[in-house]
Amino acid sequence: MLIILLLGFSSGLPLALTGSTLSLWMADEGVDLGTIGLFSLVGLPYVLKFLWAPLVDAAPVPLFTRWLGRRRGWLVATQLALALAIGAMGLVDPVRAPLLMALAAVIVAFLSATQDIVIDAFRVETLDETEYAAGMANYVAAYRVALLVAGAGTVSALGIFEGLGAPSATLWSWAYGLMAILMGVGLVASLFATEPAESAKIESQREALNWAERFNHATVSPFVDFMKKPGWFLVLSFVLLFKFGDAFAGAMVTPFAIGIGFEKTIYAYVANGVGLPAALIGGFAGGFLGRMVSMRNALWIGGILQMVSNLAFCWLAWIGPATDALAITVGIEAFTGGMGTVIFVAYLSSLCASREFTATQFALLSALAAVGRTVLSASAGFIAAAIGWVPFFLLTTLAAVPGLILLAWLGHKKLLDGENPLSAGRK
Repeated sequence: MLIILLLGFSSGLPLALTGSTLSLWMADEGVDLGTIGLFSLVGLPYVLKFLWAPLVDAAPVPLFTRWLGRRRGWLVATQLALALAIGAMGLVDPVRAPLLMALAAVIVAFLSATQDIVIDAFRVETLDETEYAAGMANYVAAYRVALLVAGAGTVSALGIFEGLGAPSATLWSWAYGLMAILMGVGLVASLFATEPAESAKIESQREALNWAERFNHATVSPFVDFMKKPGWFLVLSFVLLFKFGDAFAGAMVTPFAIGIGFEKTIYAYVANGVGLPAALIGGFAGGFLGRMVSMRNALWIGGILQMVSNLAFCWLAWIGPATDALAITVGIEAFTGGMGTVIFVAYLSSLCASREFTATQFALLSALAAVGRTVLSASAGFIAAAIGWVPFFLLTTLAAVPGLILLAWLGHKKLLDGENPLSAGRK
């Protein structure tokens, strides 16, 4: 459980550094909203990670796999590469070299997505089924702490380095260098972890296959198996759109706060200080809700709350840069987002019934869910600049409607029926 906790921290740290923290850096440097919005595309590796998930599942890493094993070898290799890439990213000037910054951010996102693939597989193969819920709770809590560290922690580091006399032009570089060092948390966990017992068994079974059979088993079979599910195309469409409205608004939250007059330090402390506990409470509420109602009803409640929460940003835009109003808005958004995420991940887990293909299928589903915050949200900056903040957040509210329509259709076709994975422990 401790290993899973530390790996959750290692997983969450890079995401913020290529997302909200990078947006804050660029906004602080005066980069225009359109460019900041386009930087949502650096998250494409999180969308496309299912393409190389079979490679991670089947291929060894030279030297590392022989030394540490199938899963730990991949973990250590990606974590070392991530530390180097994050440090290098901090050396780039986003104003003078935006394309180089985009390339550096994409590399970090690619390595981070690869690490997530391995951690998901390691967690499934290491924990007993009775430990999944507790393991996921640890993982999510540490993941949220990592987001806090990479957000408010990075801003705090800026102030500390400035107080120590570091030149202003190097502050962000030093802060990102510190975040690179913190990747050592996951690295230590990987080195002290025990290789899953199933890894050696699976590898020995695959050694009996020829290369053509191994390739087919790793790349084709997981998707063929998923397409046997009734209404699989509608299910994938729902996975794509369920959190789109939430992600569409989320792409512009940081530039919005800076744009209406909040200081970056105040915003970072309020957003992370209020957002973290609110998200954790929302996650626990989502787990409780999943035990009390059916999966379909839980998705309805989570989806509606996510949609309505975007209206709080309209209220904040009308109020202006008031710290109390910011805290209330952030709290509402984080609570509903945390609840919706727990329910949604539980639904994704219920779709991965074939244990033989869990890692690849979960990578496919989670990558598809990430499309909303990357490809579909890339135009958010241009739209916000063109129509203003209040109409923009009204539009993000409406953007949640297609996902709810698909939810109604899936419920009508009885494609959401079945045992709720959140309540399975009661039996």
